Formats: sequence, structure tokens, C-alpha cells
Amino acid sequence: MALQCGIIGLTNTGKTTIFNCISNTKGETNAFAFSAVKSNIGVIQVPDPRLYELEKHQVTEKIVNTTVEIVDIPGLAKGSNKGEGVGNKFLGDIRNTDALIHVLRCFDNDALPHIDGSVDPVRDVETVDFELQVKDLESIEKKIQRLEKLAKSGDKDARHGIEALNRYRDHIGNFQNARTLEVKEEEKKHVDDLFLLTMKPVMYVCNVDEKSAVTGNKYVTQVREALNGKDAEILVIAGAVEAEIAELESIDDRMAFLSDAGLEEPGVDKMVRAAYKMLNLQTFFTVGPKEIRAWTIKRGMTAPQAAGVIHSDLERGFIRAEVMKYKDFVTLGSEHACRDAGKFYIEGKSYVVEDGDILHIRFNV
Repeated sequence: MALQCGIIGLTNTGKTTIFNCISNTKGETNAFAFSAVKSNIGVIQVPDPRLYELEKHQVTEKIVNTTVEIVDIPGLAKGSNKGEGVGNKFLGDIRNTDALIHVLRCFDNDALPHIDGSVDPVRDVETVDFELQVKDLESIEKKIQRLEKLAKSGDKDARHGIEALNRYRDHIGNFQNARTLEVKEEEKKHVDDLFLLTMKPVMYVCNVDEKSAVTGNKYVTQVREALNGKDAEILVIAGAVEAEIAELESIDDRMAFLSDAGLEEPGVDKMVRAAYKMLNLQTFFTVGPKEIRAWTIKRGMTAPQAAGVIHSDLERGFIRAEVMKYKDFVTLGSEHACRDAGKFYIEGKSYVVEDGDILHIRFNV
């Protein structure tokens, strides 16, 4: 699907450590502010235990997880919109992503000084939001200037555009993010081409110390209180613990480590699944003796569109989709049993694929 989640945050928050835990692309980490000179991109496997449940009922040569791209964007700072620190280049990298994972420093460590002198995750949220808001205001102002020239010549759509843009300008100018402004769909179209930074959905990850991995700490409480009522996804992850888990090759060793730490699964697994959901993605499966594979599609896609994710020929020559529901397949145990139980469905071009559907595409080209 080529959709990307960007990991953002101030420098020295531990976001690159978390990125390295979920990616085979290893970004450089150290204690010096602005040491990173480029964004890192990693293709991340989305954990899905359903694949292994399917394998219990279909012998297969391999299992293939679906993936999502994660971009580790070097740390921001006050003045980034003016070129300070990593500056405008990485604000541009943020613009190219579809959603954001904002890592907040929620741990104390004298050996890793905070860029602003003290740990205050709520202040950090405000700092990053402000930098993004300033860039959005610049984009809006430039478009208003373009539309004003058209409006003078009698262009009605330009006048409507100016009205909508002024609403966004006033909202963002009041230190609010574009995504929180309630607008009609016809108003939103006037900012779609701007790819506003504060329009992107955001998940907040509180990076805590090891002893706070399960229960959180005072900093996490501050974040939850500050974001209460803002419909914000907040996860608690101990980056240092996740880094140790990622170094263990044996699954048994990882599970033992998690158990000792009081955790049921790696926090980064929760983060990747949450990012997948935030991107409005879902999974369907193909099941056979060669492979059991998870495929990524946007919610609301039809069967032909899903077929096109597998191969363009399948969409072009789509005839029908043979569909089984995941729960039916693992409960009944086989395709044959699903057929006998009336749980094997033939669907046409208008069928909207649901999360967990098992598809077999019939086509002719």
C-alpha cells in the first residue's frame, strides 16, 4: 500500500531506539543533539497471531506477514520551522507521511540530557505541535495569497476557498491542530493539497524507564491528563527494555524475558498494530499449500480492489471472489467444512472486503 508512519519527537527522546527495535534498518543512536543527518526508513512486519492459527488448519511452506513502512525522522527542536536543529528538511519528511507516532521522553537519565534542560513531556508535545503549526500557517497563507488573485477576477470557488482557509488559519493560529477543526467536506477539499502537518492522525508513545514499563509513572500521568478528551491514542513503552528483547534470537528467551518484566508481549508489537489501525488499514488472507499470506488494504476497499493488491491482472480480469470468514475457517477447520456448513460465499464486484476475510480470486485475462 506504500503508506508510511513517521516517528517524530524532540532529540534524545529514545525514538530511534524504538525504531531500531521494530526495524531491520538500524538508525544511529547517541547522546548528542542533532547528530542524525537523514531520516531512516524501515519496512515493519505487522504482528498477526491469526496467521499461525490458520497454519494449524492448512499445511503450508511459508507464512508471510503484511508490512507497513515506518520513517524515523531525526529529532526536532524549538525553531525547527526556521531551520534550527534539523530544520526544514525533516519537517518536509513529516509532510510525506500519512500518520505520526510522537515519542515522548518519560524517563530521567542524567547521562542523556534533555535538550530543554528538564523532563516535561507535556511541554514537549506543545513544542512539537507549535513547530508543525507554524509550517501549516505558512502553507495556508501562501495559498490564500494565490486564491485572492483569482477571487478578484470573479472566481467563486476561490472565494469559498479563502473562507475555508481563513477558518483553518484562525484555528491553527490559536495553537490548535488542523485535525481538531470541525469542517464540512467541501471545506476540507481546499486544504487537501497542502498536506497539513497537524492534519495527520497522531499516536503518542510514552518512552519510560524499565521499572515503569507496566504501571507507567508520573510523566505518563501528566501526558494522559493533558491529552484527556482529545481522542488521542497513548501507549507506554520502555525503549531500553524493548532494545534488550530485540537482541534475543530465541522466541523462548523473549517470552521468558517478557514474563520476568511483567509484560505479555513486546510493546513495539502493540505500537505497530496501533499504527496499522491509525492508517485505516485492514488485513485479508490468502491460504494455500505454498503460502499463507496477510495482505494490506484500506478499509472500505471492494473485492476487485483487494485483488489488485495481489496483482493488477486479478483486478483487471476479476470475475468473483470466493470468501470465508477467519472465525468460520478456524472453527470448522477446513474449506470443505465451510462449504458444507454454508459458510463459503461467492461475492461479486461490489463486495466490500472485511478484516480477516480469506479470499480466493477467480479471474480471466
